[in-house]
Order: sequence, then C-alpha cells, then structure tokens
Amino acid sequence: MRVRLDQGLHLLMVLAGMAILAGCEESGNTYVPPPPPPVRVAQPVQQPVTLYFELTGNTAPLNAVDIEARVQGYIQSIDYQDGMMVMKGAKLFGIERDTYQAQLDQAKASLASQQASQVGAKQEYDRQLNLMKQQVTTQTAVDSAKATLDEANASILNAQANVELATINLGYTEVLAPFDGIVTDHLVDIGTLVGVSGPTKLASIVQTDPLYAYFNVSETQVLMIKETMAKQGHTFRQTDLPSIPAEIGLQTEEGYPHKGHLDYVSPQLDASTGTLQVRALFDNKDHAMLPGLFVRVRVPVGHNDKALLVRDDTIGTNQLGSYVLVLGKDDVVEQKQVKTGQREGALRVIQSGLDPADWVVTQGIQQAIPGSKVTPEKIEMNPTANAAGDAKANSTTQ
Repeated sequence: MRVRLDQGLHLLMVLAGMAILAGCEESGNTYVPPPPPPVRVAQPVQQPVTLYFELTGNTAPLNAVDIEARVQGYIQSIDYQDGMMVMKGAKLFGIERDTYQAQLDQAKASLASQQASQVGAKQEYDRQLNLMKQQVTTQTAVDSAKATLDEANASILNAQANVELATINLGYTEVLAPFDGIVTDHLVDIGTLVGVSGPTKLASIVQTDPLYAYFNVSETQVLMIKETMAKQGHTFRQTDLPSIPAEIGLQTEEGYPHKGHLDYVSPQLDASTGTLQVRALFDNKDHAMLPGLFVRVRVPVGHNDKALLVRDDTIGTNQLGSYVLVLGKDDVVEQKQVKTGQREGALRVIQSGLDPADWVVTQGIQQAIPGSKVTPEKIEMNPTANAAGDAKANSTTQ
C-alpha cells in the first residue's frame, strides 16, 4: 500500500513539472543575447608634418675656467659675492702689490740707466767715425765704439723686457674675470698665501649665456640625414650648421620651448659607440637653464606632406610592438601592428601599418576585443579628447 502511495506522489510531481514548462513556452520567455558594445571610430588625420629626430643630451657651459693666482703673495681682497654674475674685466681678487710695484720701479730705473749708456756709446761711435774720416784714429777704435753701442742697444732691449715682465706680474695681482659669467664660491680667504709652489685655484667662473647642448646621433640617423639632404639636392657642410634649427626641453617642461641651432658636428664617428657627437647653441639670457642638465633634443630631418596621425592614447603595446584597433568587415574589430613616429601634441605619427581609409577605435577601446563585433559610431579624430572623456562618452552612449 505504501509503495503505491509513493508512486502516486512521483507521478503528481512529474505532471506538475510538465505544466510549468508548458506555461513558460506559452509566455515566450526565451534567451536574447546582448547587442554588440558601442564604440566610436575615426579615420586617421592626414596632414603635413615636419619630421624630427628625438634624442637626449646634456647642457654644457659656453666657457668654464678655474680662476688661479699666477703670482705669489697674500690675498688682500675678495671683490665679489659668491655665485654672482660678473662682467668681463671685473676684479675678483686682490693680491698684495708692494713687491711687484717695487720690481717694476727697479726695472724702469735699469732701463733709464741703459738708455743713458746708449747715448754715451752713440756719441763715442759718432766721434770715432769723424776721426776716421780725418785719418786720425784707427779702424780698431771705430770697431770698439761700434761694439759698445751695439751692447748698449741690446741692454736697452733687455731692460725693456724686464719692464714689461714686471708690469705683467704687477697686473697679475688683480685677478680679473676673463669673460661674462657666474663665479663660484671662493676657495681661499683674505690673508691666505697663494702661488707659493705654482698657480693656486681661487674659484671658478662659468658662462651660461649662451648655453651648449651636447647629444649623440647614431650611425643610422647620420646616414638618414645625408640621404634626406641628397634628395633635396644639398650637400652637408659645416657652414650650414647655423641654419639647422634645434629645440630642447627640460624634464619638467612640456614640449621643446627652447629654440637654438646646430653649432658643431664631430668630423668622425666614435667607433666604440657608433655615434656622432653633435652640439647645439641656445640663448639663455634669463639663466633658466644650468650646465649639466638632462634635456630632450629635437632636430628636424625632413618633411612629410601626407603623414597619418592618430590620437596617442588609442595606441596600445604588446610583445610585437605598437598596435591600434580598427573596424574590419561586418563591424568586427581587428588589431593592426603599426610603427609609430614622433608625437604632435595629442596625436602621434604612424609611419607604417595603417591606411588612410582605416577606422580606428578611439572610444570604448576596453570593450573592443579583436575578433568581436561592435556597434560603431563614426566621428572625426579629436586631438583634444582623452581616455577619461572616452569612458564618459561611452557610458552616455550606452
């Protein structure tokens, strides 16, 4: 009896399940897949672009020398403030002058004595010549007077040299700035004896306006420059350097705000590095740049009248390099490997791998999976957009 009851309950449960399924079928509650995610796509911007080599370098002073004491003596004055800008010829240090002034006076006195001796020797020589004409003296006496006069002339030259040397040494007691520049802190104090066993370093002076920037160009880049110039019908010459512009930017600056020109190119490649050293010259009147700074360098190397550019934030990277997502057949997303070039504001040059007719995914990139279908909205490439704006736009679209 109990077995029959269990069989009856089981039959009722089966009938109830069939009734539920029948009800679902009658209501039409079937699974509907979600629509393809919306994205925005834009074609690359095509415009003329000046092509640059983007390099790194370091700034260097136009002139930098050590200020040294060239004569022996005690420091009597320090005539500048540490770190101040001075003009060429400004007095920086004073060394005691008494000894060197006395040496100059002594040299001048010796010169005067030699000049007096020369006058007497000249008179004696003239007298001997007259006597010789009268045949009342000998040739030996004339020759002796001539030798005395020549000796007096030589003594005057020696005395004049001693005066010049004493004047130079006296001038060294005033240490002057050799050019316009900034003087470092002094390394000696007043009362210090300097120049005892040789030149004594007193300070250094650095000229920072204008300023150099040194950087290295690879062998490949050198060949590319020469090839570009050859296509333009030009031959590289050192005299052309001032006409080639160069730009630099500091680490904390956007872009390349400092403008200058090339100043020097090494005549040969460094065999150990395969690079060529190049130097550019920049105005630095406000002294905003200091020697030794790391800088980004940009030098023009050509022009592309039909360069393709896309927003820099639409470019991704993988193990093969850079890529962009494009709209393929039937609105299926495809991934294209590209070779990127320089940046132009928010855009970046695409050197190869992309066609002008391609539609690049610019918004909704995270939802655009290669091989999946999307719902595209075609717009213009907006250089001012960004990833945050894209996300907001996509959320609004959805």
